[in-house]
Amino acid sequence: MKETKIQLKGFEMLEKQVNKSGNSGRVYVPVEWVGKKIKIVLLEK
Repeated sequence: MKETKIQLKGFEMLEKQVNKSGNSGRVYVPVEWVGKKIKIVLLEK
């Protein structure tokens, strides 16, 4: 996986740890974000 510079425009930003959930990962966001479009960026390899 190659590191890539990414520029985003948005309204809010959170930095969180991904938690295990069954055989996948889960990130909790504020309930106000439900139904909104978001992007998730992997910061560590």
